[in-house]
Amino acid sequence: MTVVNSRTKRKICRRQQPENLPAFLLELPPILARVYSTRNIHSASELDNSLKGLLPFNKLKGMDKAVQLLMDALKSKASILIIGDFDVDGATSTAVAVRALKLMGHDNVSYLVPNRFEYGYGLTPEIVDVAQKSNPDLIITVDNGIASVAGVIRAKELGIKVLVTDHHLPGDTLPDADAIVNPNQPDDEFECKATAGVGVIFYTMMALRTALRDANWFNDERVEPNLAELLDLVALGTVADVVPLEHNNRILISQGLARIRSGKVSTGLKVLIDVAKRDYRQLKASDMGFAIAPRINAAGRLEDMSVGIECLLCDDEAKASILATELDTLNHSRREIENEMKQQAFQILDSLLKEDTSTSESVPVALCLHQDDWHEGVIGILASRIKDYFHRPVIVFATAKDEMLKGSARSIPGLHLRDVLDEVSKLKPELIEKFGGHAMAAGLTIAKSNLKEFELAFEKQVAKHLTDEKLQNVLLTDGNLETNEINIDTAELLQSAGPWGQHFPEPLFDGQFEIVNKRIVGEKHLKLVLRSVDSDKSHTIDAIAFNTTDSHWPAESSRVDTVFKLDINEYMGNRSAQLLVEYIEPV
Repeated sequence: MTVVNSRTKRKICRRQQPENLPAFLLELPPILARVYSTRNIHSASELDNSLKGLLPFNKLKGMDKAVQLLMDALKSKASILIIGDFDVDGATSTAVAVRALKLMGHDNVSYLVPNRFEYGYGLTPEIVDVAQKSNPDLIITVDNGIASVAGVIRAKELGIKVLVTDHHLPGDTLPDADAIVNPNQPDDEFECKATAGVGVIFYTMMALRTALRDANWFNDERVEPNLAELLDLVALGTVADVVPLEHNNRILISQGLARIRSGKVSTGLKVLIDVAKRDYRQLKASDMGFAIAPRINAAGRLEDMSVGIECLLCDDEAKASILATELDTLNHSRREIENEMKQQAFQILDSLLKEDTSTSESVPVALCLHQDDWHEGVIGILASRIKDYFHRPVIVFATAKDEMLKGSARSIPGLHLRDVLDEVSKLKPELIEKFGGHAMAAGLTIAKSNLKEFELAFEKQVAKHLTDEKLQNVLLTDGNLETNEINIDTAELLQSAGPWGQHFPEPLFDGQFEIVNKRIVGEKHLKLVLRSVDSDKSHTIDAIAFNTTDSHWPAESSRVDTVFKLDINEYMGNRSAQLLVEYIEPV
């Protein structure tokens, strides 16, 4: 929730509604027609989130080679090793690959996730040497591998076949893998380029199942699996990776959520939902992103993502509870580390900007921060927090064990991070050791001695892409809600109209209210009672502003402009409408 000061003041703009709505939208409730019309919904089929609407797997380039590679491995009972990534997309991708192969009758499968502090990201030559100790015949990368040119070379030297499944943008040179499945590789015709890593491996497993069915692989003893059982994990990984919610991704998430709500959820994930104090029967995509994913991510950030993967693979409730509790404890530790780093970062920024802090224009076009003792596993979260506060692309660096600087970058709309890093790398090849990522998030490694020169080069390239208009911190809303629309029925309607997420945002509304009263709950959240200035005195609505305190807010009886989501509050079996306040500004 944004509290207004000289740097965080935001411009509130309403989404432009088309003059003439298509016929299929006119058949919907007016509030949904209004919302959908501004989210690039052009046909009724785009609102159908049933599985029949999924894109076919045969449009993915390299799928035939990948399937043949996998079929040969299954038929020869080869040793398959999954190499994952240390975030939630990587963890769910690993779990989906292991579970799917076992469901299809192949038990000779294991996984390995590089420790981010020892080996870094992806299929490096070093991690291939570690993998060799288990004598794999085939390595499958999930959520990584498209940039692992040297790692694939090393695997080939050791006689190990490699299947790369990834979704990150490729570099100028592709790895010489036995097969590559990545919707973003050159000449790929798969329409959903925003598919997460977990979606790519899920599609690969669907294609494998079809090929095995055609080859009469399944029988009475080896029953053909229902891969829909994995959609809870696919949904979690897709939400957690904050990929744009194109229609195909919305189908995957919607179907996964439907299974979870109906109780068809894997044991480990069910226990994690409980630990996060969420009700699986009412779970939303936002719960996955803000409550479940951080607990899994904490393992990869602070220790070893294997704890998170083991929880997702666990079918024993007692063991899963132990693992979920460990993840919850790690997440509490991560929060403490993050809060300390955030305080230090804002002290640095206050010093940096002290000469002119009166306006947002005083903030540089891009921000780079570094402190030697910052935790390498938490810098991505810190970069995201600073990005949200200043509305600037941010890179936060930590010093790794080899004394190189590891950077985690986050962007704002209008700036493609990976492309900018590529531009810097080509202009000044000596500055960046390695980099990768996508539009909104990226990672890189530089020498400590190059930090200052890199900052200048990065800021110069960013300035070429970001206009003054793009640097404005704009809040786009779906307009106001009439008093008679602020109720539980509207809230339920909007909730069911999702799933909402990146590039398919949950509806935001704006309105002017009077503060009737306010109080602190949970030590750091502000509970409000608001009255619309256009309503009679008797009509009030509860509201909550997370992570803010009384001192930040106007007094009771003050009028405020707000931006909010219409949400449902559930307490002791009662359900009522409430506003989730995203932004508030005194009138």
